[in-house]
Amino acid sequence: MTGQTEERSLLPFRDRAEAGQLLGRALGTYAARSDVLVLALPRGGIPVAYEVAKALAVPLDIFVVRKLGAPGNPELAMGAVAPAGICILQEQIIAELGICDVAVARIAAGEEQTRRQNESLYRRNLPPHPVAGTTAILVDDGIATGSTMRAAIAAVRELGANKVVVAAPVAPAYSRRELQMLADQVVCLATPDIFFTVGQWYVNFEQVSDEEMAALLQQASTLV
Repeated sequence: MTGQTEERSLLPFRDRAEAGQLLGRALGTYAARSDVLVLALPRGGIPVAYEVAKALAVPLDIFVVRKLGAPGNPELAMGAVAPAGICILQEQIIAELGICDVAVARIAAGEEQTRRQNESLYRRNLPPHPVAGTTAILVDDGIATGSTMRAAIAAVRELGANKVVVAAPVAPAYSRRELQMLADQVVCLATPDIFFTVGQWYVNFEQVSDEEMAALLQQASTLV
C-alpha cells in the first residue's frame, strides 16, 4: 500500500476532534514526557490540540499569533506579533514594498492589541505555561501557506524552546517542505497533491466559538 493510498483513507476527517485523535497517535513518542508542551494556534487548532494533549497526557496552552498584513495587501504577511512582546518582521518583504517604519509600527501595535484581547478572551484567567526549556508541539487544524506557523516557530524559539515540533492533520507538500527547514520535526497526517483550503479536508469544519475554546482550555487544565 502506498503512502498516498493511506492518506486518501484518512481524508476527509470527520471533524477536528477525530483529526486530533489521529494526530495524537502519530505523536506517541512524546507521551507522558515532563518536558513536552502542546501549543494550540487558535481558533481551529484548539480542538485538535486538545485531543493531542489528552492522548499524550501533557499540558495544553494556546499560542496566539497575529499576522501583520502589508498595507494594501493584508493577505501578504510582512511579519507577525506573538506572546511576550515578540515581533517578527520579514525585512526583505518590507524593503521590497518600500513600507516605512511608521506604517510597520502602526500595524504591529494594532495587531498586538488585538492579539492581547483575543488571548485574554480565550484564556479566561488561566496562566500561561512557560515555553523555555520545553519540547513545544505547535498544533493547528491544517496548514495552507504556513505563514502563521512560520511566525509561531520563530517565536517559540525566541522564547527558549529546546525543540520545536509542528503538527497538523493536513498540509500541502510545499508548505510541509518549507516548515521542515524551520522546525526540528514536522508531523503531518496527509499532504494531498491538490490543496485549496484546509476546510475542504473536513466533513465538519464549523468555526470554533470563543466559548468552546475557553471550555477546552479549562478542561485541559484538569487533565495533567
